[in-house]
Amino acid sequence: MSPSGAPGAYPPSDNKYPDEAPTRPAPEPTQVMRRDRNTGSPLAYSQTPGSGNPPPHRNPPPAQQRYDRPPPRDPNRGAPPTAGRRPPPPPPQRGWRNPPPDAPRHAGAPPRRRRRPRWGRRLLILLLILIVLPIAALIYLDTSLTRIDALGGYPNRIGDTPGTNWLLAGSDSRDGLTAAQEAQLTTGSTSDAGGERSDTIILVHLPKSGQPTVVSLPRDSYVSIPGHGRDKLNAAFALGGPKLLSQTVEIATGLHIDHFAKIGFGGFAGLVDAVGGIDMCLPQPMNDPLAGIDLPAGCQHLNGPQALGFVRSRATARADLDRMNDQRQFLTALLKKAGSASTLANPLRWWPLAHGATRAVQVNNGDHLWDLARLGWALKGGTVATTVPIGGFTDVSGSGNVLLWDHDRATTFFGDLAADRPLPPDLITAG
Repeated sequence: MSPSGAPGAYPPSDNKYPDEAPTRPAPEPTQVMRRDRNTGSPLAYSQTPGSGNPPPHRNPPPAQQRYDRPPPRDPNRGAPPTAGRRPPPPPPQRGWRNPPPDAPRHAGAPPRRRRRPRWGRRLLILLLILIVLPIAALIYLDTSLTRIDALGGYPNRIGDTPGTNWLLAGSDSRDGLTAAQEAQLTTGSTSDAGGERSDTIILVHLPKSGQPTVVSLPRDSYVSIPGHGRDKLNAAFALGGPKLLSQTVEIATGLHIDHFAKIGFGGFAGLVDAVGGIDMCLPQPMNDPLAGIDLPAGCQHLNGPQALGFVRSRATARADLDRMNDQRQFLTALLKKAGSASTLANPLRWWPLAHGATRAVQVNNGDHLWDLARLGWALKGGTVATTVPIGGFTDVSGSGNVLLWDHDRATTFFGDLAADRPLPPDLITAG
């Protein structure tokens, strides 16, 4: 019995701080009850007189006290594989070829929607490629052009005239040709014909409205060359190159030259081959060993070397006059083929053509590839092809046989072009 007199009551606490929880007293020692006071054998709890209560509950030991030692270790763990046991497979490598498995879905979860392809983004990327790629190609080709100082640079130059005027010159220079190319094109070697001359001189006038006018200027035209007196027109090219030639043409015609382009033997043949050749119809056979051609009459397909011989040959009744007509016809056919849908729609054809043009053509310092493109596009349609009005031929000491312009008709002819007026029919001649 507890000192307080009540069974099971705790003795008074000696705690000086009543707000704190009282401490539990120490357990009482185990009391042994005997069967009787005479015998010394103890009684079980159920044999205790007046006992009807269940035995006191004992709390199980904490979890960390239930096991005195860790679970047994697998003896095969970490051991090398034996002959009768296959080692476990390595864990799968995760990556774009072997993505991790999808997480398991709940039974009531809706199915996951598949991501739709972003066609808008793909079309935008394709559109950017189609825009950027041609622009980049145009810039690359334009920077590949060979530019020379061919226009202006002299006092009292002709002022600007309406429309756009091009001066085209064909050079007979053999520079850059190998011995095999000289033999294939029948040009002769550089030692045989040194220097540079021009057998083809064409003036192209592009009006603000209407058809372009293509004017052949005969190479033997007897004109005034600044600083050299009067001589044949192609002598200006031989004496001072493209710059003196353009100055001579401006003074003789009264037209302001806006653009200049020059092409050589090898470049001309390369351009023809780049478009796949040109179809031409000859009214009569043309056999010229000096030009390296033997062509029958009728319509036929000309490759690069054949086309070069065709525009160079003078083996006809009217020599230079027939050659100028052939050159104008061939120029029209070449530009028409170059601007055709079959050429522009085929990258394997227009890219070699554009790339070959940048290597074959020399332009003035201020000219660009898009200027050449506008020229070709303008000449692709109908044109007015003519020559300067001719007055006759004569022999001049020191110059040989020269061609004279009809002064009055030529003045009216170039005056109409300078004023951007259409030429009257009586001034248009075939040759």
